Amino acid sequence: MTLTVAQIDRETDQLVGEWLPLSAVAKKLGLSIGRTKQLIKDKKLVGARRGSGEPQIPVRFLGPDDVLKGLPGTLTVLADAGYDEVESIRWLFTADDSLPGTPIDAISAGRHTEVKRRAQALGF
Repeated sequence: MTLTVAQIDRETDQLVGEWLPLSAVAKKLGLSIGRTKQLIKDKKLVGARRGSGEPQIPVRFLGPDDVLKGLPGTLTVLADAGYDEVESIRWLFTADDSLPGTPIDAISAGRHTEVKRRAQALGF
């Protein structure tokens, strides 16, 4: 199964900070590499290439044993608004004074409905 993942830009890479390679994400979630790639294809998770290695996922996208609750729905809304993977990652890690903090902070705090509403407004 071939997975096409965008190359990350330096600014977004710095916003994210900590990343995990796809193989480590699969292990953390207790899934096969194939199933983890399917999560990306299904837009339940997004990642990017950092250099020439395997795709990597922001660590903040993962809970203790699953994808962060509320993230898949937010990613779907962002994709529907025309955001690609890198733009979605950048948006999730960019401070928003109205939240306050970043959208990924709000999702981590269980405020994913609020973040999805903001993401839906991007499509208009």
